[in-house]
Amino acid sequence: MSEAPEQLFLADDGTIPNNPRLPALVFRGAVPAGDPAAAEALFARHGWPPAWRDGIYPYHHYHPDAHEALAIARGQVRVMLGGEGGQVLELAAGDVAVLPAGTGHRNLGASPDLLVVGAYPEGQSPTEYRGRPGEHARAVPQITQVPDPPNEPVRGRAWPL
Repeated sequence: MSEAPEQLFLADDGTIPNNPRLPALVFRGAVPAGDPAAAEALFARHGWPPAWRDGIYPYHHYHPDAHEALAIARGQVRVMLGGEGGQVLELAAGDVAVLPAGTGHRNLGASPDLLVVGAYPEGQSPTEYRGRPGEHARAVPQITQVPDPPNEPVRGRAWPL
C-alpha cells in the first residue's frame, strides 16, 4: 500500500452536494485482495464497524448523515465520484475509497466477481439520497453536522489529514 492516499476534493454541483471540507480518500492496495474478512478486521480495528458485503449501486447516490468506507475485496469497478461532472476512478481488489458525508458515488461498470465491503464510523447509520428535488437543500445542513470520525479506517490516522 502506498503510504499517502489520493485526496479528491469534489465540488457541489447543485444536485450532489459532496463535502465542503473533507476530501474523499483513495488508498491503493490497502487490503489483501480476495479477503473480505481482512478488510472488515482493518475497518473494525480503526472504529469503522463493517456493515455489509455487496456491490456499488449503478446510480448516483450519497449519504448526508454518514461517512462511508468501501473496500474492494474482489474484482474491479469503475466508479464516478461527485455526481455527473465528477471524477471517474478505476478501483481494483485491495483498494479502499473513503467517502465523507455527502460524496456522490455510482458504479459505471464492474467485473462479475465484484465484492465490496462497506463500513461507517461507529454510531453513524446512512440515509440514501439520490439527487431528487428537495434533497440537496435538506442534505447540506446535515452534512455539516456529521462529526469527523476520530480517524480514517485504513491507517487509523486523524482525518482530515
